[in-house]
Amino acid sequence: MIDHPSILGIHHVTAIASGAQTNYNFYTDVLGLRLVKRTVNFDAPDTHHFYYGDFAGQPGTLITFFPFEHAAPGRIGTGMADTTTFAIPEGALEPWMLRFAELGYETNGPLKRFGADTLGVSDPDGLRIELVAEVGVKPNFSRSEEFYNRIPAEHAIRSLHSVSFCVESPERTARLLTETFDYELIGEEQSRQRFRVRSGGPAGIVDIQCNPERMRGQMGAGTVHHVAFRARDNAEQLKWRESILALGYNVTRVLDRQYFRSIYFREPDGVLFEIATDPPGFAIDERLDTLGTALKLPAWLESRRTEIERQLPPINIHS
Repeated sequence: MIDHPSILGIHHVTAIASGAQTNYNFYTDVLGLRLVKRTVNFDAPDTHHFYYGDFAGQPGTLITFFPFEHAAPGRIGTGMADTTTFAIPEGALEPWMLRFAELGYETNGPLKRFGADTLGVSDPDGLRIELVAEVGVKPNFSRSEEFYNRIPAEHAIRSLHSVSFCVESPERTARLLTETFDYELIGEEQSRQRFRVRSGGPAGIVDIQCNPERMRGQMGAGTVHHVAFRARDNAEQLKWRESILALGYNVTRVLDRQYFRSIYFREPDGVLFEIATDPPGFAIDERLDTLGTALKLPAWLESRRTEIERQLPPINIHS
């Protein structure tokens, strides 16, 4: 066991989309998430970076996107995250089924997985999303009742629930989760193993699916780029970096993402992992009630604002 606190759970999931407006419309109008930060891909600032989550953008509620306007479709397969799952209150699955049907979205399920009712849907790029209704899921973090303007509060998404990884061979990935991240194996169904972080709390589950017969995944629109796990602060993140380096992984230097700090490495089957700090959060450059309404750039890109705004595709942010 590594000598530092365990991972707190999932911080965020980052995926690739093919169009900014379509992506924004689905995650706000259909899923009812809040756009909590509108910035750019720091490595390719001619592309937006959207962060969606609860009212305050708390770690454990976030899904983020690089919406490359003309991105080719990707292929979900081994070596990548397969599905991103959100938690909804017990009893909310039927209203979501009706909502998707009324809006013209096909769904998969409902089905039982590890005893919980689960419903699958794909976003406009084919990214796999699931909603799971679990006993005991309640309002959490700092969601504002005012934001439930599209979905009744008693049905709305509360947080991330889990992420599933598609791998060719699960043993080394499972060992990383249990021996390094301090997850525990809590169940197995068919070719799926379920792990839960020992510290508890939301967004604490990871599933590993063993699918050696599937083709290798190919990055593109509709696929997950990386999955980020939570570190409490900068000091803990540095300990994680030292520990992961000691295990023989190639780990990036600490990168400043403005709203958190990040390190990246690939787990044994090739899935890109990030460890991100909880602080400082999204309210460092916007008021809580206006999060996501303005384009925010890091200091090192401010001198290029006019050029960047001209290159970015227009986006209609509606109230």
